[in-house]
Amino acid sequence: MVTLKATLKKSPDKAGHYPLVIRITKDRKSVFITTNQRIDAKHWDNTNHRVRKSHPTSQRLNNYLNRQVAEVHDYALSVLQTNPHITALQIKHQYQAQTQATDFFTFAEQHLQRLKDRKQINQYNIVQGGLKIWRNFVQQDFLPLTTITVPYLEHFEAHLKQQRNASPRTVMNYFILIRTIYNRAINQGHIDRQHYPFGKGKIQIKLPESEKVGLNKAEVEKLEHIDTLTPAQNHARRVWLLSFYLAGVRVGDLLQMQWQDVRDGRLYYRMNKNQKLVSLKIPQKAQAILDHYEADKQSPQDFVLPNLKGTNRHNPTELATRIKTITRNLNRHLEKIREKTGIDKNLSMHIARHTFGSLAGGSIPIQVLQKLYRHSSITTTVNYQRNFIHEETDEALEKVVNF
Repeated sequence: MVTLKATLKKSPDKAGHYPLVIRITKDRKSVFITTNQRIDAKHWDNTNHRVRKSHPTSQRLNNYLNRQVAEVHDYALSVLQTNPHITALQIKHQYQAQTQATDFFTFAEQHLQRLKDRKQINQYNIVQGGLKIWRNFVQQDFLPLTTITVPYLEHFEAHLKQQRNASPRTVMNYFILIRTIYNRAINQGHIDRQHYPFGKGKIQIKLPESEKVGLNKAEVEKLEHIDTLTPAQNHARRVWLLSFYLAGVRVGDLLQMQWQDVRDGRLYYRMNKNQKLVSLKIPQKAQAILDHYEADKQSPQDFVLPNLKGTNRHNPTELATRIKTITRNLNRHLEKIREKTGIDKNLSMHIARHTFGSLAGGSIPIQVLQKLYRHSSITTTVNYQRNFIHEETDEALEKVVNF
């Protein structure tokens, strides 16, 4: 017969906290499985083997302990059926070996390494930041995937909204990250899909629609003609307009453009987001901005824009860090420009892309826009562009109400 109970270890750690453990007893011999959770002794009810309500997260800890005890108990019973003489120590070692193979953070590290190997540094930094928030919530360094249940994720959602004031979109981004890592474990055969907490009747990931607002033609013309800017503001203005003139090219790609990418009146570059090759005819307005910067050109390998001068382009981490800083500074200058022009919309580098989409509206065939945006799927283009196409609904509304 085997018995299991949640309890406290007798010895505290250096901070004076007592580790919560699961005690396995068989044939009058006991061993302990750590839970990576620690509390003050005053918060422990030794009679009922529960965390007292005086602890700020007592409900979450007790739910966690109950799940862990039940999981270890089920495992012990299954191995006893095949080996009645197994010892408590053997049960512990075999259980730990099995659960170690399903540690969430093990697969998270694999995911991070994959992003790093692909030199997707921006995505790497985003994932790393997301995992930091998740790790702070779970309060442990080892997390069996079976622990991540629907109630567990619902509690995480409540934590994000209440403690971090996260938007619905931000919550979904965290769920997407957790799902991606969970899928990695499933694809490698380390956990059965029956434990999967996502899908119909479980946690469903639905991205809320976000408002995408671009500038109108008159507002773009204000940017084109304003002449009361500082040199730094004028540079930010040119960078924004260059992005807009080139079909909303992303700022990271724009900053990394080299003179060797500009040939025969066309721009050739590889998008950092999806590594797709792009070839665009350079419009006359864009060429005028390029001519302005060409005076500083010394070699074909020079960056077109001066912001990344001196940056090691072969160091992805350094490059990503510099681009993030430069973008932040450009956006600060654009905010000053917005105030000077009297534009009452948000003005940032990314708005250049929204502005192109807004002015393109329904006047350009969707297949052409897909090529300009370099979307892998035309569905992505349709979903993106519908943020800016309102003519049909506007006309329908007018027909109904104007009688």
